[in-house]
Amino acid sequence: MPKLKTNRGAAKRFRKTAKGFKRYSSGRRHNLGHKDRKRKRQLRSGGSSLVHKSDAGRLVQLLPYHK
Repeated sequence: MPKLKTNRGAAKRFRKTAKGFKRYSSGRRHNLGHKDRKRKRQLRSGGSSLVHKSDAGRLVQLLPYHK
């Protein structure tokens, strides 16, 4: 059976942890100069959160070797 390909876009956005997949909040990568302080502070809020269980099955298909 041939090797499965990892979706490279998903590999850059998600990390596998013991509890599931971790994702980072959007809007914090670039163009931060024009965003007001309150918006950046609310986006920060720990920096990351877990992907919902209903979406985790999709990530298993996109990231086949992240066990």
